[in-house]
Amino acid sequence: MEWHVTDAQSLRVIDSEIGDHSFSPSEYEIVRRVIYATADFAFKDLIHFSDQALQSGAAALAARTTIVVDVPMVQVGITPCIQQTFANPVYCSMDALTRPQKGKSQASWGVETLAQRYPEGIFIIGSSEAALSTLVDLIDADKVRPALVVATPAGFIETAVIKGRLQDTMVPHVAINGRKGSPVVAAAIVNGLVDLAWQAYGKENP
Repeated sequence: MEWHVTDAQSLRVIDSEIGDHSFSPSEYEIVRRVIYATADFAFKDLIHFSDQALQSGAAALAARTTIVVDVPMVQVGITPCIQQTFANPVYCSMDALTRPQKGKSQASWGVETLAQRYPEGIFIIGSSEAALSTLVDLIDADKVRPALVVATPAGFIETAVIKGRLQDTMVPHVAINGRKGSPVVAAAIVNGLVDLAWQAYGKENP
């Protein structure tokens, strides 16, 4: 991400207001990106990093692993940063060619279709609770083993339960606990991780 003076000023405000924390430097960079994108400090207490999530995600980005997203807003939010760095393929579930199926949303069916093609991909679920549920079902059934899952759907009914199921898996993930979340949060997490990965791997992968 190209930073400007106003961005730096805003980040200084975040640093001064966020106070003490137990995040690693890499995790903190992701947290401040999310707060910067949302102006919501509640995400400091809601974001959850599994063990080795950022390391696994960075390595997968450097390996040009395919990225699967649930909605176009996430795709639009991350593609410029991806194109300027590792140039990973980015596919959206809403664009996947699928056969119609009753009882399953387009995003959910698209994620299932793309997951079968890219079982070890990076999955970014920013909006669709149904798509996240489908992905977790595939993980539980040992049909896919993502390099990283970023899960940030907002919701009032089953979202917290599904996110909890994700945390029970051994798959590296970054998730927002509770009801809050959005595609904007997902894009902030991914773009922050891309920048961190580029600092670590970019010179090795010209």
